[in-house]
Amino acid sequence: MFEDGAVAGFVLAGGASRRMGRDKALLAYAGQTLVQSVAREVLKAAGSVALLGDPERYGDLGLHVVPDIIPGRGPMSGLHAALGSTDAEWVLLAACDLPNVEAAFLRVLIDRATVTNAKCVAARSDSGLEPLCAVYHRSTRTEVELALLEGRLRMRDLAARLDATGVDAEARLVRNVNTEDDWRLHLTEKERLS
Repeated sequence: MFEDGAVAGFVLAGGASRRMGRDKALLAYAGQTLVQSVAREVLKAAGSVALLGDPERYGDLGLHVVPDIIPGRGPMSGLHAALGSTDAEWVLLAACDLPNVEAAFLRVLIDRATVTNAKCVAARSDSGLEPLCAVYHRSTRTEVELALLEGRLRMRDLAARLDATGVDAEARLVRNVNTEDDWRLHLTEKERLS
């Protein structure tokens, strides 16, 4: 079990990274890995952080790693594992491929969740809701497990079923890196802004 508290933070580190051709979570970034950088922001926002993924792959990063309970089903499996590993009322979920995510914005998601009756509060970009940068109430575990068992694995569909509340996010905060070109562009922009 993870620490008790109002919010538990998690970074989704699993995934095949097919378009990247290598594990996005382990990309070298600012003297650490990309997943460690995202984890630092989640920790600042939620007061706790664990990785969701394979302990054999990520166990040497100095962070607690929670494996999937029902493996092989993508991000839905990770969310399910997070919800099952904590007694916290809320789970903050962030994907490992969000290099610009900031604790201040994650805190806004948490604050919105704790003052509403929403089951899910997610970042909202021009593309719509971003369910991999979101806060989920612990009561959603039943719906997540049912979705897994029925093969309904699209996270945006889950957010819609939960009638998620959106919080507008600057595009850069939720811009993910899926390909080598995305990664090079991000590093170029970061260098230019430094």
